[in-house]
Amino acid sequence: MPQIHPLSFIDPRAEIADDVVIGPFCNIESDVRIGPGCVLDSHVTLKHGTSLGANNVMAQGVVLGGDPQDRKYKGEPTYLTIGDDNIFREYVTVSRASGEGNSTIIGNDNFLMANVHLGHNVTLLDHITIANNVGVSGHVTIEDLVTIGGMAGLHQFLRVGRVAMVGGFMRVTRDIPPFMLVGGFDEEIRDINAIGLRRLGITPQSRMALHKACKLLFKSQLGLTNAMEIVRREVPITDEVEYLLAFEERRTKGKNGRQDQK
Repeated sequence: MPQIHPLSFIDPRAEIADDVVIGPFCNIESDVRIGPGCVLDSHVTLKHGTSLGANNVMAQGVVLGGDPQDRKYKGEPTYLTIGDDNIFREYVTVSRASGEGNSTIIGNDNFLMANVHLGHNVTLLDHITIANNVGVSGHVTIEDLVTIGGMAGLHQFLRVGRVAMVGGFMRVTRDIPPFMLVGGFDEEIRDINAIGLRRLGITPQSRMALHKACKLLFKSQLGLTNAMEIVRREVPITDEVEYLLAFEERRTKGKNGRQDQK
């Protein structure tokens, strides 16, 4: 049987795996599913429409599945779907989606530090680290292995490419290209995320190809279309360079530098 503190309220219609641990003053609503190995500290609230996989850890004050903070939301049924092995530190809040039948989605092995907020219709993929006090607006997608520094704010509908690193205190208003290190008030692309790429086992030759592509695309002032053509002619097209070029090609078809905003 789950280990449930007597000072917590559990709706009898919630589905809770046998080995879940729930601390004091938690509130688990109906239509909530908690997978095996999950641990809830005190004062955790799981709202209806929330589903958690295995081995998720929720620290004090976490609220998952609250109503979307969206003026268009009219009470339609929406969801929050969470994978496995995620850590939600103190006072993290994650909203359900807006729009009937839609879901906010969190993948696997993500680490959200204290006071992070994820808005409605957000998608987090896997192995993402988000530091303290970051605000992520609605309809944002964050790809695998991204790191976001503390106090950053992400505009709605943008996308952060895989293995990117976003500096602290940033105002992010347009897509962040994959494999890049970005910082400063003007969202400057500084260089490739060399340390992250090295930790992933990306070869020196592939890192150098990305570095050359970065200089042409973001430092040369050639214009993105011309720079992409030069990259394809002059830079070895590794898997990472191809992914970067495809990301930037999609971005040109979006609005205001955000490929997912049409």
